[in-house]
Amino acid sequence: MERVLLIKVPARLGILAVGRIRAALSEGLALSVDACAAVDVEESYVYCRAQGDAGAVLQIVRDRVAAVCPSSSRAVSLKGMLHLGSGPAGMNAPWHYVVETDIAPESEQDFNDWYTQEHMPGLAAVPGTARADRYLCEDGAPRYYACYDLLTRETFGSPPWLAVRGTDWSSRVRPSFRNTKRTMFTRVLG
Repeated sequence: MERVLLIKVPARLGILAVGRIRAALSEGLALSVDACAAVDVEESYVYCRAQGDAGAVLQIVRDRVAAVCPSSSRAVSLKGMLHLGSGPAGMNAPWHYVVETDIAPESEQDFNDWYTQEHMPGLAAVPGTARADRYLCEDGAPRYYACYDLLTRETFGSPPWLAVRGTDWSSRVRPSFRNTKRTMFTRVLG
């Protein structure tokens, strides 16, 4: 499965800043870098996707992060769990919606079944969703990340999107969410 290093930067990064980060992080490495700036908060996410020996490449990137990102930035390793949609993450999708959450231990199996069998396939099928990806954070909290690349911002909150969110299974699982963060981003570089 795909491995990603996600760098969380507590500021909105412009295209020039992201370009400098991209150059510094990917120099000499088989690595793709894309970035998104949050719409409603001062935060940016920089995704580094390694090719080849992902573990070794991402460790090198992690070592370089301190030199090119603000000291308050945080890097977390994500392991791919589920990928739905066509093309690579971010391809032709200007909007990026992320849900980060932990789950009550007694509900974890139901939560994972719900995401795999109903929720993520349903949202991936909504018109305007280009791609849906789910990750497990290997070195921090929250543990689960769901990322949706959207062709329009209106996709989020459209009647088909809300119908997927409004199922009985969704209503049963959602109260077990802990430490949840939901963020809408615009793609700065992809």
